[in-house]
Amino acid sequence: MTTNRFARLPQREPITVVVDLGPGAAPVLKLCGPLPTTRIEAALDSITARHPGARAWKTDLRRPGPGRHTVRFSTAEGPDPADFPLGALADLLTRAGRGAFTARHQNTTLLQRELLAAADAHPGPGRQVEQASFDWHGPLDVPRFTTAWHSVFARESVLRTAFDDQSEPGLVIHDRPDPQVVHLPHDSAEWHTLVASDRRRGIDPRRPAPLRVTLLGGESADLADTARTGPARVLLTYHQALLDSWSVRLLVREFYRAYLAGGELPGGQRRPDMSDYSAWLAAQDTTAAQDFFTHTAAGTGADDADAVRVPPLFTDSAHRTEGRSRLRLTQEETARLAEWAAAWGGGESTALQAVWSLLLYRAGRAEGPCHVRFATTTAGRGILFEGVARTPGALAGPLPQSVLVDPDATVPQLMAHLRDHCLGQAAYEWVTAGQIHAWTRRPAPPADTLLTFETLPHALSELDAELAAHGIEVEPPQTLGAHTAYPLTLTAHHDRDACLVLTASYDQARFGEITELLAHAALLLRELPRGAGPGTTLGDVLALLTHLGTGPAPGPIPATEQESTPLPAVLRPPAHPRAATLALLQAPGRTRAFYDRIAHAYPGPENLLLLTPLPAGGAHAETAARAAYDALAPHLRPGTGGPVLAAFSGDGVAACTLARLAAADGHQIRAVVLDTTAADPDDLAHRLAAAARPHP
Repeated sequence: MTTNRFARLPQREPITVVVDLGPGAAPVLKLCGPLPTTRIEAALDSITARHPGARAWKTDLRRPGPGRHTVRFSTAEGPDPADFPLGALADLLTRAGRGAFTARHQNTTLLQRELLAAADAHPGPGRQVEQASFDWHGPLDVPRFTTAWHSVFARESVLRTAFDDQSEPGLVIHDRPDPQVVHLPHDSAEWHTLVASDRRRGIDPRRPAPLRVTLLGGESADLADTARTGPARVLLTYHQALLDSWSVRLLVREFYRAYLAGGELPGGQRRPDMSDYSAWLAAQDTTAAQDFFTHTAAGTGADDADAVRVPPLFTDSAHRTEGRSRLRLTQEETARLAEWAAAWGGGESTALQAVWSLLLYRAGRAEGPCHVRFATTTAGRGILFEGVARTPGALAGPLPQSVLVDPDATVPQLMAHLRDHCLGQAAYEWVTAGQIHAWTRRPAPPADTLLTFETLPHALSELDAELAAHGIEVEPPQTLGAHTAYPLTLTAHHDRDACLVLTASYDQARFGEITELLAHAALLLRELPRGAGPGTTLGDVLALLTHLGTGPAPGPIPATEQESTPLPAVLRPPAHPRAATLALLQAPGRTRAFYDRIAHAYPGPENLLLLTPLPAGGAHAETAARAAYDALAPHLRPGTGGPVLAAFSGDGVAACTLARLAAADGHQIRAVVLDTTAADPDDLAHRLAAAARPHP
C-alpha cells in the first residue's frame, strides 16, 4: 500500500453509498460523489486490514461516469454477501472524504473491556452512561461555544475514540472529530425532560465521540432577556467505558480555555494520553496486587469459608423503567459528618461505606457476625503514572468489597477497618474487578450495589478569575447519576453549596425499597455524628432503625422479558398500493422532528418508515437487528417495488445487516448510506430519493 492513497483532498460535496443485494447474487456497491479511485482502493485496503479473518474476495472497480464508481465483488468459492463487510466499507467511505482514512488503532485496557462487556450484557442505550450539568451565568457567544467544543474534540484523542466491532474489542482513534454539540432555544424543552430523554438516547461506544454536549438557552445576548429566562444550561452525556467524571471536568476546563481564546484551544495534542496510560499498565507487575486482594482480610477472596454472608438483595430486571432518587444533606450536616469521620481517621466516603454496610446487613435480616458485599468506584488517579491527574479517559472503575458486620463491634472499629482497607487498596487503583475475580476464584455472592464517592480535580482559580473578568460565572459540573450494570448505584458528590448529595439509580420496580434505603442512609449520616462515640456498637446503631420499615426483607424479583422492538413509525404513507417501502434508521442524537422534516420534503411515492436506532456492534447487535427486521418484515410485501434501507454514516453496518436479512427472505433490496456533510433535511430528502432509484 502506498502513502499517496491517504493523501488528503478537499471534499465539499456529500457522498452516497448504495449497496444492492439480492438472493444468491454478489453484492454491488455504487458510489456517488467526488471520490478519487485511489481513495476507494485505500478504503478497501483498510477494510481488509480490519477484517483479517474474512474470506478473501476480488473487487472489480469501474467508473461509469463523473462522480460515479461501481464496485463488484467475487470469490473463488462463489458469491456470498455475508462474507463482505459492506456496512463497514460504506461507513468508511461516507465519512472518509475528509480524512478519516488516517484513523489509528489502540489496544483497550482491561477496565475498558470490562465496562464495555457490562454495557453489552445489559442492552439498553442508557447503560454505563453518565451525565453532568452546569449553569452558565453571564454573556454567552453561542457560535464561539460550539467552535470551542469542536476545538477540544480535535485536540483530545479520547473524544475521537470508539470501540471497533471485532469479537476482541480494540479502539479506533479517528483523525477527524465527529462532535455532537447541540444548541436548543431556552423555551424549546423543559430541563428535566431534556435530561431524561438525552439519557434514554444514550451513547453508543462503537461510534466516534463518547461525549455529547447540549446547550439549552443562551441564544440572547440581551441582559434583560437573560435575567428573565435564567442562565444557560449545559448538559454533558458520556459513556463510562471511555470517559469518567474526573475526565469530563478536565475537558470542561479545556473548553473554557478554548472559549476564552476565541474558540481555538491553544497548544498541540495532549501528552500523556490513554495510549501512554495503556503502555504503563502493560508494564505493571501484578504480584503485590494479587497478594493484597487474595490475603487481605477485607479482600474479596479472604472471607472465612464458614462465615455467614448476606445474599444479594436485588435482581437486575434489566428492561424495566429506570428510576432515580436524590437526597441532600445541609451544609451544617455535611460539615458535621466530615468532622466526625475525620475524628476516626476517615472521610465522608468511609462513613458512607459504614452506613451502607449496616443497611445491607439489616435489609438482609442478618443476625450475629455476617459479611455484606458491595462494590465501590475507585477514581484511578492515585497511581504512580506521571500526568494521571490531567489525563482524560476511563480510569475510574468498580472494585468488589466484603465487610464483616458484627453487632458487638464498635462504630470506630468498623470505620478503622474500612479506612485501612481503603488505604491499602489505594496502591492498586489500576486493578480491575475481573482481575480480582481471576486471582481469588472463591465462590461468593456477587455485589449487587455500587457506591461511588466522587473526587474532583483541583480547581484552577486563575481560569475562574479570567472567566469572571468577562462577566461569566460557572461552577464545577454536577453529576446526575449513572445507570450502571449494577441493579442499584448510589453516587455521592458535593454540590456548589458544599452540601453532600446522594443520588440513587435503579430499576423502577424496586422504587419503594430503594428509596427507603436511601432515606435510611441519609438518616444515619445525620445521626451518627450527633451521638456515635467510642463505645457505640453497631448493634446500637441498628437499633435506631428498628422502628423504621416493617415489611419483609426485599427478595429477588424475576427479570422481565426483553421489551419488544417498537414498530416502525410511518413518516409518510405510500402514494399507491404498489409503492415500495423505504425504511430509515434513526441515528443516535437525531430527533423525530428532524425525520419529519425529511418526510415532508421527500417526493415519494414510497412508504417512508422510521426504525429505532440499533447498536453499532457488540453481542446484542445481531439480536437487535433481527428484532428490528421482524418488525419491518410485514411492510415488505410481494408485488411492490424493491425495498430500500437507508441510514446516515455510522449506521451502515446496521443497515446492511437488515438488508442481508431481507435478501435471505428473497427480497431484491438496496441499502443506502448517506454522508451528512450537508445536514439540511431538504437536501438529505432529495439525495435519498435519488439513491432509492435504480442507477443506469
